Amino acid sequence: MNRKRLLMIGGLALALGAFVSALVYKNMQARGPSTESGVDVVVAANDIQVGSKVEEHDVHLVKFPPTSLPAGAYTKRSQVLGRGVVVPIAKGEFVLPSKLAPENAGSGLPSLIPPGMRAVSVRVNEIVSVAGFVTPGTRVDVLLTGTPNGGSEQQTTTVLQNVAVIASGHTLERTSTGEAQNTPVITLLVSPDDAQRLTLASAEGHIQLSLRNPLDTRQDEVAASNAKGLYKGSTPSITPAPVPRVHPVKKKTEAPAPAPTVLSVEVYQGDKKAEVHKFSEDGTEVK
Repeated sequence: MNRKRLLMIGGLALALGAFVSALVYKNMQARGPSTESGVDVVVAANDIQVGSKVEEHDVHLVKFPPTSLPAGAYTKRSQVLGRGVVVPIAKGEFVLPSKLAPENAGSGLPSLIPPGMRAVSVRVNEIVSVAGFVTPGTRVDVLLTGTPNGGSEQQTTTVLQNVAVIASGHTLERTSTGEAQNTPVITLLVSPDDAQRLTLASAEGHIQLSLRNPLDTRQDEVAASNAKGLYKGSTPSITPAPVPRVHPVKKKTEAPAPAPTVLSVEVYQGDKKAEVHKFSEDGTEVK
């Protein structure tokens, strides 16, 4: 009896499993393939350096799901060919509009200059360029040492702060090994007003570049320094402020009012003075 019951239960389980499997199969056939069709996207075929012009061998098309594409991704190679590169693009990265110069802007250094900015080159040596560590991509302050207003004492002042370096010599990129390199010319990216100040500073005295952390973008108020402030115990000569002269104020003293005129009348009885009466000028008796 138990054996027949077990066989019946097993047969029902097999029949139920076959029914469920058939139902799932029919649903899958009705839905069709679940794979999502890909979209052709332009991707860098090799490392593309700053200032380079995108050529045929630099990019290729790769299929990606539409939901995983970054905004602005190019779908045709013709959209990027001939464009200048303003940000390094590594192999396998998407080629995006933010990494390319505008159309017809060319390549090289001009393509790195944003609208409204200027590129100005200054002559440097190993000391001025901080032993060659001032390379493209770094940021510097520009210091000027000279004698202002035709004086005899030299001063050093900060002319520009947080200026981007876009080229050193004819190189728009750092060395492949990251080593420092000494170049006679550094190109800085500045505004038109700062371009004038930088050119004037180069002509007025000796300029020095001060390398700064690229994350430190604060503009500090730095006072000019002179030779007197370099030595301990020496203080710059300070002209004492003139002490104002105090003129004593004479108090005006008023003359005392004149005493009123009093007339005395003496009354005698015989040879003896009986009484005395006093009268003011208006005839009033004064008690």
